[in-house]
Amino acid sequence: MKHRSLYLYLLFFSLLCRDARPCVSTATGQEKKQERFTLMGLGDSITEGADFFTCYLYPLWEKLFTAGYQFDFIGPRESKCRIGTLNHCGFSGKNVEFLESKIDSLYRIYPADIVLLHAGHNHFVEEKPVPGMIASYKSIIHKIQEINPNVRILIAQVIPSGKLPKYSYISELNEKIAEMVAGLDSGHVFLVNQAQDFDWQKYTVHDKVHPNKAGAEKMASIWFEALKKVLASPETAFSPEIVPYKTLVKGDSLTLHIFKPRNVKTGEKRPAIVYFFGGGWKLGTPIQFYRECAYYASKGMVAVSVDYRIEYLHHSTPFESFDDAKDAMRWLRHHSSAYQIDPDKIAVAGGSAGGHLAAALGTVGSDEAVNYRPNLSVLYYPVVDMVLRGYGFPEIKRDFEKISPIHHLSEATPSTLILLGTKDPIVSVETIRAYQDKLLQKGVDCELHLFEGAGHPIFLYRKPLTEDYYKVRKLTDDFLKREGFL
Repeated sequence: MKHRSLYLYLLFFSLLCRDARPCVSTATGQEKKQERFTLMGLGDSITEGADFFTCYLYPLWEKLFTAGYQFDFIGPRESKCRIGTLNHCGFSGKNVEFLESKIDSLYRIYPADIVLLHAGHNHFVEEKPVPGMIASYKSIIHKIQEINPNVRILIAQVIPSGKLPKYSYISELNEKIAEMVAGLDSGHVFLVNQAQDFDWQKYTVHDKVHPNKAGAEKMASIWFEALKKVLASPETAFSPEIVPYKTLVKGDSLTLHIFKPRNVKTGEKRPAIVYFFGGGWKLGTPIQFYRECAYYASKGMVAVSVDYRIEYLHHSTPFESFDDAKDAMRWLRHHSSAYQIDPDKIAVAGGSAGGHLAAALGTVGSDEAVNYRPNLSVLYYPVVDMVLRGYGFPEIKRDFEKISPIHHLSEATPSTLILLGTKDPIVSVETIRAYQDKLLQKGVDCELHLFEGAGHPIFLYRKPLTEDYYKVRKLTDDFLKREGFL
């Protein structure tokens, strides 16, 4: 009875949400304003991902967010990535017939506006599976459209595999998929050729089936180009200049995502604001602060979002993250002329772990001028006391005082703005008030604003923006104006 009640609740909730449709290009060529839409990745392990290979979900999320779309990935399953998890309907080891048997109940609970279907593996050529698979494809389309006639279904010709002869039927399958889509009397089903130019020797891992990083990126690019044809154009896209600032031991680079203001005269220097993303030093992406960077670039500042080492990608700790933050600031000061940055007007900002990095840049180091110290600090729900808790790194907790901002405050700490929710479970109001009091005692201006009832974070950048988001922006604007940066 408990499971049945949950199903009925989810079904009722999904029906309430059915009126939210994506804005798509119409048959007459007219376009509506792009609105938030939901997207479901439907398939097997290539959709779900695993520890030993990369799925297309995260690189596709990156492309959609950067292009300015407002969207949510939905489904009952989750895949890990650098921003935490993404939802989907990928089922490892399952075939298209399995998806057909489950899609009715799945889609009623998760009625996505757009479905990306990539499924064709997990059969043997000896089974002569193609006719049955095509029948399952048709049934999936029919069942989804019965529930939501306005759905857009993008069906992929599946990526080829070097695992032969098992998957030698895939070329025949892809021909039949193309014939099936061409024969449908529907303006809501679209063929996406994921097979074209997909060289399994170049784009798969050792098993010759699953995509490597380059293969996942290629799949994401093809999905993205197909989606642009059925979606209305977003109002604002983000187009930073992405510049490497540090090369790691294995040859990978860390990058700065630089948003430049328009109409800057030759020789003119502008204030800069440098953002560090949150995620507990374990997760996160510089994309988190693209909105803020684009906004402040439009106001005449040079705005930068920094990529730094995180545990999920680099098996690193907060110490390595802080080293990267220092190097990013050094790089910006060294290259300030090239980007027309006033090296004496660089503000740092960040949320949570990124707030810690921003605070540490202004506190950790000798009281004399250091080349990474900012001229202003904007801290959103920042971790300022590293000694109180292990923050998921208990084995190095004893050493955290070395990079704990509250233990290194001095007269050289820059003026600081702090924004915090009163219900924050990670950073207490008492700790932040103690931080503010110590700064004020040292003659450093520290402005604190509490958001009544807000948690950690104050707002979610991946969800629809709330009033708190705009309140954060206004308080930041006011602080930057008062300090002569904006």
